[in-house]
Amino acid sequence: MSFITKRHLPRRTFLRGAGVTLALPLIEAMIPASTLIAQTAAQPKTRFVGVFFPHGMAPGHWEPSTVGALPAQLPYILESLQGVRDKTTVLTGLWSKSAEPPEGTTGSDHWVAAAFLTANKPRKTAAADATVFSPTIDQIIAQKIGGNTLLPSLQLALEDPNSSSSNCGEGYSCSYTNSISWVGLPTPATEPEMRTAPLPMELNPQVVFERLFGSGATPEVRAARMKQTTSILDSLTAELSRLRKEVGAADRRTINQYTDEIREIERRIQLAAKTSTSLPDMDLPPGVPEQFDEHVKLHYDLLTLAFKADVTRVATVLGARDLTSRVYNYPRSPLFPDGGTSVSFHGGSHHQDDPNQMKRYAQLNRYHVSTLAYFAEKLRSTEDGDGNLLDNSLIVYGTNMGNSNQHHHFDVPHILVGGAGGKLAGNRHLHYDRKTVTTGNLLLSILDMYGIEQGKQGDSTGRLANL
Repeated sequence: MSFITKRHLPRRTFLRGAGVTLALPLIEAMIPASTLIAQTAAQPKTRFVGVFFPHGMAPGHWEPSTVGALPAQLPYILESLQGVRDKTTVLTGLWSKSAEPPEGTTGSDHWVAAAFLTANKPRKTAAADATVFSPTIDQIIAQKIGGNTLLPSLQLALEDPNSSSSNCGEGYSCSYTNSISWVGLPTPATEPEMRTAPLPMELNPQVVFERLFGSGATPEVRAARMKQTTSILDSLTAELSRLRKEVGAADRRTINQYTDEIREIERRIQLAAKTSTSLPDMDLPPGVPEQFDEHVKLHYDLLTLAFKADVTRVATVLGARDLTSRVYNYPRSPLFPDGGTSVSFHGGSHHQDDPNQMKRYAQLNRYHVSTLAYFAEKLRSTEDGDGNLLDNSLIVYGTNMGNSNQHHHFDVPHILVGGAGGKLAGNRHLHYDRKTVTTGNLLLSILDMYGIEQGKQGDSTGRLANL
């Protein structure tokens, strides 16, 4: 399919106003006349998202009943993925060996969320020499595909470490639970181990928005933005008006839809800020929604916009911290006719292998996966080149335990959603024999999808068969 355009704009086109830089989404005017999109710089890039929730999933409620094509009836926890099943691959039997406590110790497996995207057991230390021995794969991918974007990567969090989750312990640095994204540091040749550092995970959607679409580089600017009621688009009125006159009708519709989405997100952020500041007893910073459901959807909406505008191509999402006591109150829906559950996340994960308690915990897992489905469907509804963002993205949704009641780190749930730019087929369940295939094999295989060939990643023993 080719596109004839009135004017050719660079793919990295920005509009600039007073203290505002706004990246544009891909429009037809960025594609040279009579040129196939696959032959241009506008060819879609494969985005990457890593999403982590601790505490495993309720055994027996997430595993597909057959190997190969996904069954017509998805498991209870995964049922919300029905609408994107053609882009969904469920992996069973994986071994999160890197999350296991060192031999002879107990409890320390709660402090190693950083192993999720490295497959390395972090060094046991609470000092400044904390390391995961290699960059996480999101950072390896960002180094490969993020160099031409405003933000090489974006790190998002959905839980404040100082609110409803525990402090770190067992001799492990808090950084191992506060971040799942680690970058490599210059390491002297005389040192046998690579230095790494955690990247901060951003909780506040207001700050995320400022990083993506406004200047907001200082706390003072962010505070001023919090107080103002005008849109950042207001300072770009003349630029937008000029641009609309210079592009075709289809591009005008794309630009109008994009700016409408920005205004809607601004409205929701301002509403969240007013709600938060009107409740001084709440231990929440301004701009962070009170309810998890609004928070997670707002983060995913922002991330979709960031992918659409090519502001970033790589992101990580820390859904919760280990040992969190958070209780989720989610809206009633066909998936959840009774609304939320009174089961706390960590408390519910110790279900004593009792069928009734396991079913209650499964409902909480089901809710978490439904937010993944929300994000995937959001990506699918957003055009990207000749396809959509879900076609050109890979979401790795995983955890660090299998049966969390027993602190087992085998049979650990992992779900892949997206087409990975044509590199991954969906509607599949791949099973691996227990304690034979580590998550390092999965990470190594994911790097292959981005054209990054390594001999090893963490505790990998090879590539993931049949992926």
